[in-house]
This record gives sequence, structure tokens and C-alpha cells, in this order.
Amino acid sequence: MSDLPISYSSRETYGWHLWQLRGRLDRTTAEAAWAEGERQMSACGKMALDLSELDYLSSAGIRTILRLANEAQQKGVSFVLESSGGMVREILETARLDLFITIHSSAEELEHS
Repeated sequence: MSDLPISYSSRETYGWHLWQLRGRLDRTTAEAAWAEGERQMSACGKMALDLSELDYLSSAGIRTILRLANEAQQKGVSFVLESSGGMVREILETARLDLFITIHSSAEELEHS
């Protein structure tokens, strides 16, 4: 990982654009992540936000995820999250995001979405 608190990568899998975040999604990285997420979304019809390599997620990060989900809905882009477990998954479920955004445990689950 770089010296930056967050980094990104993307790939295509099972017909989904999988955008992976690594590091920290917090108040210092949220706006840049939002801008990059919006750019990533502009070129796809189905986007999976992979949080499996995220070390930390703050309320600002949750807000960024919600903004991306809202943007996807407005643009007609399918939007899901991938989070295998641990603290980030617990935060997503505690914030009740799993009630209105589908959360997969692995990229392989995208094949059936």
C-alpha cells in the first residue's frame, strides 16, 4: 500500500465493475473517494464497491457510500457492496446499510446478482 490513507483499484468480474478501496475511508479521504467513485460509476451499468480491504470506515465514509448508492439509483446503475467480514462489515450492519444496499461476502457472489 502507498503512503496515502486510501488507494483504489478496479476490474471487471461477472459483468460487474468491481471498484476496490484499500486503507481508510474517513473524513480526510471521503471527498476524494466520492469523486473517484462518481468517475468510476460513469463508465458502467453495474458497480460493486469492494470494501474487503478497507481498514477503517467512519461516519463520513458511510455518507460517501450512501451518496454513491443514491447516485447509482439516479443514473440507473446497479450498485452493491462487497465486504467479507470484520469491523467494516459490522459497521455497515450496525448502520443498517444492509437493509437497503445488498452486501455480498465475496466477488464470486456477484455471478448470481
